[in-house]
Amino acid sequence: MRETVRVSLTVNGSPRDLDVEPRRLLSDALRHDLRLTGTHVGCEHGVCGACTVLVDGTPMRSCLLFAVSLDGASVTTVEGCRAPDGGLGPVQQAFHECHALQCGFCTPGFVTTVTAYLAEHADPSAADAREAIAGNLCRCTGYQNIVAAVQRAAELSQGRPSGAADPASGASQ
Repeated sequence: MRETVRVSLTVNGSPRDLDVEPRRLLSDALRHDLRLTGTHVGCEHGVCGACTVLVDGTPMRSCLLFAVSLDGASVTTVEGCRAPDGGLGPVQQAFHECHALQCGFCTPGFVTTVTAYLAEHADPSAADAREAIAGNLCRCTGYQNIVAAVQRAAELSQGRPSGAADPASGASQ
């Protein structure tokens, strides 16, 4: 019989209790125990950023964290980045509008990273946006549309109308 440890977390605003093995990764607890499959696991070495979630508001790689180390923490996954009405949150909406995804595998990590970034940086420049997403890898998009999405998400978060043109046109870059 395997030893388990009771862990109490708040996940996407809801209290959750889990019985996990001491070496259970947060990414596995989220995906397999809580069935929150929006958190993707890419490299399993903390390099790609696909598994990024917010732990007490800070972006962290869930593939590097043991679930037992987070007892009492608040975890926000991409599912928790939705609008209060259940629709797309501002970052998700911006990714959609700016065509900032292709295969979508890396997108949950970008969404959580950008959500945390915009909570502290209301009006990022393109250079700021590039710096904010530097820890997340995408093999499909070339990043231009992701940078545009960061800026559009800032506009949406503040209720401002779009100042960004089509990212392919080069305007507002």
